Amino acid sequence: MSYTPFKFFGKNSSGRDFVVGDIHGSFSALEKLLQRVHFDPECDRVFAVGDLIDRGSESHRVIEFLNYPWFHSIMGNHERMLLDAEFSSAILDNWTRYNGGAWWKRVPEHIQPRIRKVVEKLPLAFEVSTAIGHVGVVHADIPTGTPWHQFIRSLDADSDMEEYALWSRNRYKHFKMLGRTVPVEGIDLVVFGHTPVGKPLHTANFYYIDTGASLLDDKALGTLTMLQIHPVMELHQFDVRTQKREKMIA
Repeated sequence: MSYTPFKFFGKNSSGRDFVVGDIHGSFSALEKLLQRVHFDPECDRVFAVGDLIDRGSESHRVIEFLNYPWFHSIMGNHERMLLDAEFSSAILDNWTRYNGGAWWKRVPEHIQPRIRKVVEKLPLAFEVSTAIGHVGVVHADIPTGTPWHQFIRSLDADSDMEEYALWSRNRYKHFKMLGRTVPVEGIDLVVFGHTPVGKPLHTANFYYIDTGASLLDDKALGTLTMLQIHPVMELHQFDVRTQKREKMIA
């Protein structure tokens, strides 16, 4: 089956839908958060903004979660680094030394291809039909002035658009400078990760929900955020430092 960079999900008729921010190897924190909301894997769904791996201590569990039928993720820039590192020793060195990829060297060689196989299938964008409208999920950014339909069409053939979706922070930088941003036409809400924010940020028709689950040295971060998008919109958060303290006491 050929690679598809965009995937559409119909409305969940029997359960709830959630979008979780950058997990970065903090899968136990996600499990705690799901317990808090009484998540039902038989009818509820989780959509992830990417960056499932690196920095956190449980990055190896990525293959476990990507095999759950209720868990759906797009690709983040850290998944892209994992894939690119196979073909470039320079990228491998940079990723494993400076970008949280040291865990990869501890993964048995026969397991590495299995992880690559599931990661390389991850799309670059989702659209989910919900009771509050159509919700897009993109890791990093969408160029200002680009309508949603044009954005998702261009992902298949435009490498610059793929790069933008995985790496850009331009819109957030403009928002910080001007205090506002232009909404994307053709979609009701877009949920982003990638850019760590002290508190989830809702502006125009965007929601930034990467609250730095693995960045425990920054007092403003260290939280995993999950946004319920169906049938109602509601924020849920888990302080990853609490989990770390519990482990130290145990």
